[in-house]
Amino acid sequence: MIINIIAFLLPLLEGVNVMNMSAKYLASIGGLFGPLVILEGEIWRLVSAMFLHGGIEHILMNMLSLFIVGRSLEMFFSKTSYLIIYFISAFVGSLISIYFHPVTVGIGASGAIFGLFGALIGFVLVHRKRMQDDFMEFMKSFGLLLLLNLGIGLLFPSVDLSAHIGGLVAGIIGGIFVALHPKNIWIYLGLMLFVMYLFYSYLPILYVDPNDVLYQ
Repeated sequence: MIINIIAFLLPLLEGVNVMNMSAKYLASIGGLFGPLVILEGEIWRLVSAMFLHGGIEHILMNMLSLFIVGRSLEMFFSKTSYLIIYFISAFVGSLISIYFHPVTVGIGASGAIFGLFGALIGFVLVHRKRMQDDFMEFMKSFGLLLLLNLGIGLLFPSVDLSAHIGGLVAGIIGGIFVALHPKNIWIYLGLMLFVMYLFYSYLPILYVDPNDVLYQ
């Protein structure tokens, strides 16, 4: 959370209005941009973009969600599992975002945060019989918060719903793995890295123009 806030405030040192940062500027400081990530190999943007935010409302909503879901997650997951799911969900969300928006600049921690929501969902689904009444209470409270966040994505065209859903699915898978056995987090990490590698290898096809093909 602290890194997100610092990254949001740093542009102030350059005299940039953090309430109205252009896509070009966000790309220049590490925003997610498909051609640079896929064609130029700047995969570091998968990390930097998740710490950037486009306005006070954006960062406040994300940090509030992170605070709420993060506190709950810490009760069931180790710090290692928490961080692995957080980053894997962010990376998956970013790659899915590039697939659906190949030439759009993307920023934000929403993919990672939705991954944490997903991890909790996966965890309680595995332990639903043991939790009994607590399971239903969880589904009501966190389900409502999750639907609210997804609803915001539907209402505002600038919100990347594909990254949210990608992160959510990655998180659910991680939560199920950890719920079955805490050490499964390493299997999850290896599996997701392999899947992301395959998907990343496929993405260059998005930038191939059929009219540029040479027939021999």
